[in-house]
Amino acid sequence: MKKWFLVGITAMAISAASSVVLAEAKQDFTLVNKTGYTIDEVYVSPHSTNDWLDDVLGQDVLGDGENAKIKFHSANEICKYDLKVIYDDKEEVEWTDIDLCEEEKITIRWNKKSGESSATFD
Repeated sequence: MKKWFLVGITAMAISAASSVVLAEAKQDFTLVNKTGYTIDEVYVSPHSTNDWLDDVLGQDVLGDGENAKIKFHSANEICKYDLKVIYDDKEEVEWTDIDLCEEEKITIRWNKKSGESSATFD
């Protein structure tokens, strides 16, 4: 009887630990600007919404060659996010459906030949 009780307690402890890990999903990431331009604004919003949240840079800007650590202040289970950047010339670029639970770094580049921005996810 004691053996089954201990197995039950161990299973509950493992289950509780798994729930804690899931609840603390890390969406924090580093945004790297390799565009040759200054980024004035950065917006990150859950993919499931149609509205952008506040500019995560606030009053700051992200110069070429600089990076910014984007931190989420609350633990949630949302992993899929959209990202929008606005350059200092007011050009906007968006990327959608980014799994921030998997990605730790997003590097944005601008291709002078094609005139397009791209992002790599690490």
